[in-house]
Amino acid sequence: MKEVLAASRPFSWINTAYPFAAGYLLATGGRLDVTFVVGTLFFLGPYNLLMYGINDVFDYASDLRNPRKGGIEGGLVEPARAREVHRRILWACLVTTVPFVVYLLLVGDAAANATLALVLFLVVAYSAPVLRFKERPVLDSLTSAMHFVGPLLYALVLVGADLGAPTTWPVLVAFVLWGMASHAFGAVQDVRADREGGIASVATALGAHPTVVASTLLYVLAAAVLLVVPWPGTLAAVLPLPYAISTAQFWSVRDEDCERANVGWRRFLWLNLVTGFLVTMLLIVIARSG
Repeated sequence: MKEVLAASRPFSWINTAYPFAAGYLLATGGRLDVTFVVGTLFFLGPYNLLMYGINDVFDYASDLRNPRKGGIEGGLVEPARAREVHRRILWACLVTTVPFVVYLLLVGDAAANATLALVLFLVVAYSAPVLRFKERPVLDSLTSAMHFVGPLLYALVLVGADLGAPTTWPVLVAFVLWGMASHAFGAVQDVRADREGGIASVATALGAHPTVVASTLLYVLAAAVLLVVPWPGTLAAVLPLPYAISTAQFWSVRDEDCERANVGWRRFLWLNLVTGFLVTMLLIVIARSG
């Protein structure tokens, strides 16, 4: 159970549960019901186990060569027990996901169910054999971004929110840009290891330095998009800027010393918690002003 739990990256659970919960509450005016609870719990634990568990199983060969694995950035099973533990992880993914998905499909309409199906497909397609979206440069960053934007988008579609509203579409677009920037920067530290292992990514395709530049610009673009959100939501435009500043500090990184970017990635993990707090405070202000 410890290894199954480690595969789900508990430190990052909040990154997917929060978007669903926040989107659901804001779109419904604070409605707390069974669907809110079920959806939040699903995107808290089972969703992350599905996303990261599948990744751990099918990326095991490359993870063995990755010094980042075996801690907060991902569990690593002993080779002698890998087959047994991986089978257990896949079964745990199935057992924990199905009950939640069945309920959500029963309470959702066609649009919500299609959105949920797309979100889950992208989670599986990112790491599963044959599809392997994670090895398709640019598509890897877009797919990774949707892993976090997906729960928010699904919540909004589930409750019938207007996706074209001036308070909605800029947030979704900015969130996608933020997610793509984050994934791309996270791939920088693995450029050499991925190339040696024959694994493609947006960073191996562009190179370490161009990827850092692109990530920084995407964060800035995300901030610019948020400027069109009506006041006080405009304040959210400040939130992507610390990420841009942090990423820009690695502007000089090249393929030969790409591992230096790991410091920035670890900072990113903690920066998410600070940003989450600020987002919460801003959402409270928006809710009270509305």
